[in-house]
Amino acid sequence: MNDLSNPFFQNENREADGIETGKRLIRLSNDKGSSLAERIANQFYRLTWRTPLHNMRLKGKYPLKLLAAPQDKVAGDARAGKAIRAGHFLFRGAKMPLGDVDFAAPMAAPLAEYLHGFRWLRDLGTTATREQGAAIAEAITRRWLSAHAEKPSEPAWAPENAGWRLIFWASYAPYILSSNDLIYRSLVLTSFARTARHLDRSADKAAVGLPRLVGWGGIVAAGLLLPGGGPRRAFAEAGLKRALESALYSDGGIVSRSPIDLLRTVELLSMLNAAYDAVREEAPSWLTETLARTVAALLGITHGDGGLASWQGAGAIDAAHVDRVVQASGVRTRPLRQARDWGYQRLAAGATVLLVDAAPPPATRMAGVGCASTGAFELSDGPDRLIVSCGGADLAGALIPEELAQGLRTTAAHSTLILDERNSTAILPDGTLGRGVTEVELHRQELENGSRIEISHDGYVRRLGYMHRRLLLLSNDGKDVRGEDMLLPAQRRRKPSAVPYVLRFHLAPHVDASLTADEQGALLRIDMAALWQFRCGAGKLAIEDSLWVDGEGRPHASKQLVVNAMAEPGGTSLGWLLKRVG
Repeated sequence: MNDLSNPFFQNENREADGIETGKRLIRLSNDKGSSLAERIANQFYRLTWRTPLHNMRLKGKYPLKLLAAPQDKVAGDARAGKAIRAGHFLFRGAKMPLGDVDFAAPMAAPLAEYLHGFRWLRDLGTTATREQGAAIAEAITRRWLSAHAEKPSEPAWAPENAGWRLIFWASYAPYILSSNDLIYRSLVLTSFARTARHLDRSADKAAVGLPRLVGWGGIVAAGLLLPGGGPRRAFAEAGLKRALESALYSDGGIVSRSPIDLLRTVELLSMLNAAYDAVREEAPSWLTETLARTVAALLGITHGDGGLASWQGAGAIDAAHVDRVVQASGVRTRPLRQARDWGYQRLAAGATVLLVDAAPPPATRMAGVGCASTGAFELSDGPDRLIVSCGGADLAGALIPEELAQGLRTTAAHSTLILDERNSTAILPDGTLGRGVTEVELHRQELENGSRIEISHDGYVRRLGYMHRRLLLLSNDGKDVRGEDMLLPAQRRRKPSAVPYVLRFHLAPHVDASLTADEQGALLRIDMAALWQFRCGAGKLAIEDSLWVDGEGRPHASKQLVVNAMAEPGGTSLGWLLKRVG
């Protein structure tokens, strides 16, 4: 890197900052989903739902009533709530008239969670009082009951949807249980109790991660809120604790590495805390301690605007929603800077926040839409994002077709290096993750003049013979970000051949870019805010179209800086600079 040399690039003074030298983050090798035996066992268990024996198990012996209605402290989507009052569901850009929704029909998992999990009650409750919303909520609930009250089937009775349903039914009981129709009220309460007994047997059959957490969370809520729930509560707390141990890393991150899943986890634990409060019981210490860790990990991937970064399929969930969820948790903590297991690194100086994906993608069986984003970074200047990921692969809907969602998972949709137009981790036609990154080596240092991160991954070693190493350096005042991307021939591999590579820097929608006269740099003007300069030490720089997906699944046109160059068999290095100049 000719004129971009900097003391940060020197390898002397490798003082670790909480991360051991050579710390390796390793993706689990069993990456193709559940084993055949597990799939057969789970399929057989779902078949038992159709038997008389399963129905007998769902019968109870206690009076039908709820002991309390926990308070949901998280506000819903006002637009979606107004839409429900106007006669249709609004979900990810799609309008569905209430009368046309077939609750018995197959549907995509996100929509199933919204409808069968009764998350829509929160949206309705945000825009309507009980008097205004009860008739609407009751009419929708009656239609759901007519389709699913008697016969367990997926997706309505899947553990993650059944668990959310119990929690939202309890929190919004005044909306769905205000009717004077005693038969209807009894049917709702009977379904609540039957669902709890169903989850007693099915929660551990759910996938590791958020689905299993929600299943056990529903049982905890039932144990607290139904009469005679003492034994169930003890059983449920033990199950939830096991589920948390398998779903979360010790640093508070979730195994799917999805910001959306971690946000949902914080939301779940907060709503369970509210259930304990509602019956004047103290939540277990391990639950409150886990909640504190998850909030810190969640805040660790927020930008200067308070919204979430767009990792592992998430859109840029806005600050207002993140703040509502964090406020509801009651946790006051600082963002986690170094999440070694969760896999994200946070550097902050001045008004600048630099976020880095420093781990392999999640194992397929633990991820809905794993992305090939290892080594990518995002950058914000105060409340304004500058460098981003496209994001949104997990928000497919009316505005993001499935084909586009698959493209948003690729390495090219993130701000990092792409070698020979291949993903750092292969994305197979069936949507699972193939060969690619298995090991990431990470070094982090805090030096006198700033912070330094060095990341290496093996995503291209087996296929192309190159190791990708990236250095990222943030000055103490946050006005200088320097990087260097190296492609090094891997040891014990045959000599790699010369292949093209591309460096991509996706820009936020409000950033205007223009090339400098020498075409080795660009001026980046944040709308009504700061001016940054980009310079690259080699390669051919161009400005191309891109897109960015917000937290509601809406794509926005944007631009990207693209640097094209060639990797040489003996090794290649390309340095670059981002500097705040106004």
